[in-house]
Amino acid sequence: MLKKFTTAMAVTRYAISNSNILIPLSSFNTYSAFHSHTTVDDAVASFITLLNKPHFPSVIQFTKILGSLVKLKQYHTAVSLFQQMDLRGITPSLVTLNILINCFCHLGFMDSAFSALAKIIKLGHQFDVITLTTLMKGFCINNKVREALVFHDKVRALGFHLDEVTYATLINGICKIGQTRAAIELLQKLSLTGCVKMGFQLEEATQLLNEMVKSNVKPDIYTFTILIDALCKEGRAAEAKKMFDMLLERGHKPDVATYSALIDGYFLVNKVNEAARLFDKMIKAGLAPSVQSYSIMINGYCKNKMVDHAITLFKEMHCKSLVPDVVTYSTIIDGLCKSGRISCVQDLLNEMHESELPPDLVTYSILLDALCKIQHLDEAIALFRKIIDKGCRPDSYMCNILLNGLCKCGRVSTAREFFEHLLLNNYCLDVVTYNIMISGLAKEGSIDEAAALFSKMKGNGCLPNAVSYETIIRALLARNKNEQAVKLLQEMISEGLLMHDSNKDSKSMTPCELGQILKWESCSSDQTDS
Repeated sequence: MLKKFTTAMAVTRYAISNSNILIPLSSFNTYSAFHSHTTVDDAVASFITLLNKPHFPSVIQFTKILGSLVKLKQYHTAVSLFQQMDLRGITPSLVTLNILINCFCHLGFMDSAFSALAKIIKLGHQFDVITLTTLMKGFCINNKVREALVFHDKVRALGFHLDEVTYATLINGICKIGQTRAAIELLQKLSLTGCVKMGFQLEEATQLLNEMVKSNVKPDIYTFTILIDALCKEGRAAEAKKMFDMLLERGHKPDVATYSALIDGYFLVNKVNEAARLFDKMIKAGLAPSVQSYSIMINGYCKNKMVDHAITLFKEMHCKSLVPDVVTYSTIIDGLCKSGRISCVQDLLNEMHESELPPDLVTYSILLDALCKIQHLDEAIALFRKIIDKGCRPDSYMCNILLNGLCKCGRVSTAREFFEHLLLNNYCLDVVTYNIMISGLAKEGSIDEAAALFSKMKGNGCLPNAVSYETIIRALLARNKNEQAVKLLQEMISEGLLMHDSNKDSKSMTPCELGQILKWESCSSDQTDS
């Protein structure tokens, strides 16, 4: 008992030391997260009914309701209801507090998650592997994989044994940041498991799986799915298929997520037929495709200009009573726009509205881009204003779409006004935004204004790249402003940006252009010497 108590206290100290400010539960005192969905309303009503009973029922009943809300991803609601329960003096169980930790993790409140861990210890509960795994997953989903590994090391040092779910969680986290060295260190320390970097070979992944098996931690279907997904995202669909075959040989049954990962991998390497066959195979195996599965198929077909196939699947979703999400709608809208069927988009937007699925910035960016490409700029401007009126703040990508559309269609005066509007309203402008405006001004013939904007970039906290320099230099050369062009070329060379290939949008200076500058510089030097 003393050992367990000491261990618990040690973890508590770690929890508190890694918590800058422990957010009190009382900070979640609102039901603002309530969704209009009937099942959520029912859950809340049931919870309130239990609270109003003269004698409180078992905490298990409260916990079941909180668990159902978490499945619906109603984390704010679950936290709010927990607080009501806490105020009534109902002692939560370990399972209840594990659910609370899970909610805080998904909401990004890691400090509060560790507060809940401290509450577990204060109440005399012995936290379990689920508690620790949930915290590690919390770090990972909040892009704090290094903290997850540090926490893992602390927990292991205190003598806790973790299971395959924990290590699958760490595998997923490290895969996302591509830290091979961290994975190797973890494997060496534990001789248990590890992870892979994007671009790993099948042999390395197999070795990692074998290490897990040797340590009596059998990789589950979740681990296999993560590895298959990692291979696919690197364009190694053939190796992912071998991994898929391996899991079958080990007696595992792939689930919808596993199939979906490999289907996506096939589309990424343009193996459309293989993707379609695997989708059919999944259905024949008795698995019902999820919304994500359909979204992957629809996206794959759209990217391969097979929009009619995508529309067929989209309609099939409705027939199967599957409700498309915003990603699905955005994908099909993108496919329609790029295939010149923008007139069909309004029906989908109306459908989204009826389904209470408001378009997000991605959806709006797709529409804005489509309108700009067909030169319906007044409609594009109206859409941009509508987005702002809805309380959304367009990101730099969306701003660049409209700015580029205005410049390409010769409406540089409007583009100039729009650019000034962005500056005055403190939009975060990137180097692409400046390059678009500089290019638009230069093509219009306002070279002095373009050069002035180029000079202001650094002062506004935006460093010019190769495209910035080349745009201005070409404009100067076209107007025989060779002295300024030479000065900028020298500056460009000193910055190490000449013929820089890292930017795919960069069109490096041609030998002819460089020759023109060097010839002028040589003639200028001769005249100076004479």
